[in-house]
Amino acid sequence: MNSGATVIAMCTRVVYLGDEDRVVTGRSMDWKVEIGTNLWALPRGVARTGQAGPDSVEWTAKYGSVVATGYDISTTDGLNEAGLAANLLWLAESQYPANTGDRPALAISLWAQYMLDNFATVAEAVAALTATPLRVVTAEVPGQERMATVHLALSDATGDSAIVEYIDGEQVIHHGRQYQVMTNSPTFDKQLAITEYWKEIGGTVMLPGTNRAADRFVRASFYIDAVPKTDDPLLAAATVFSVVRNASVPYGIATADEPNISSTRWRTVIDHKSLRYFFESALSPNTFWVELKNLDLSAGASALRLQLGEGEKTVYAGDASGRFEPAEPFAFLGLA
Repeated sequence: MNSGATVIAMCTRVVYLGDEDRVVTGRSMDWKVEIGTNLWALPRGVARTGQAGPDSVEWTAKYGSVVATGYDISTTDGLNEAGLAANLLWLAESQYPANTGDRPALAISLWAQYMLDNFATVAEAVAALTATPLRVVTAEVPGQERMATVHLALSDATGDSAIVEYIDGEQVIHHGRQYQVMTNSPTFDKQLAITEYWKEIGGTVMLPGTNRAADRFVRASFYIDAVPKTDDPLLAAATVFSVVRNASVPYGIATADEPNISSTRWRTVIDHKSLRYFFESALSPNTFWVELKNLDLSAGASALRLQLGEGEKTVYAGDASGRFEPAEPFAFLGLA
């Protein structure tokens, strides 16, 4: 299947490096159809398997996390109690490893959760992935005749970042504080090259204004560096939201001859210092947040769900930590 001809998703991710170690990560989730997102609080101490066959990696979660799901079968975005964030974004060029039997296997639905469960920092995650690369196993997107092709962004409370991609079946990692922005196609090395070209023009003179991934990358890169730096938690979050909104797509937009362009469904902003997870739906009038410190993420605690409803339209305001309710944990999509 030519995945490039059927891709209907795009997203943008940025990392704000503020004053006094105020690090804030923001992202948009852009998808052509309803993606069935809910928020979940997942405690530490849970045993999981990679659900990708006999070579699946096994682990017990060291850290609790708050995550946003896709279809309630995968973790697409989240923050753990150590301050590590994980964001999955579409990348049509992704090609995952063949089964050679020498790598621990992990279903793509668990890729982000594996990071949140096991690592406190980007450096820890990169060291582990470098020492033992995973064989990420993709699966078909629910209700769509195409395989999931994504890349992974990690950020932490120190401002460190990593972009993890699978290109031609091999793991490629870009690691460093300078990797503050990620969108979709092309591959990350080519996104960096495009940005270098636009730096010569200067963002105060002209910026590309379309919804194409490369243009969003340029705009987000300019603005995340240009905005004022602060340690004020609410001002920092508002600033990051403003940058992500600038790279978002108006609701209802989908371009037939530009399959990477889809409507922004929701946005998240993560304050690594305050351990605060903001959520904003395109169809809800309010932005709300979740305080990880107000949730019981201890081993043995119940999984908790905040139901967002169809289109993520359920209205919450302010700190919604107390609105989570106990629920049977969702089942990650794995091999049959």
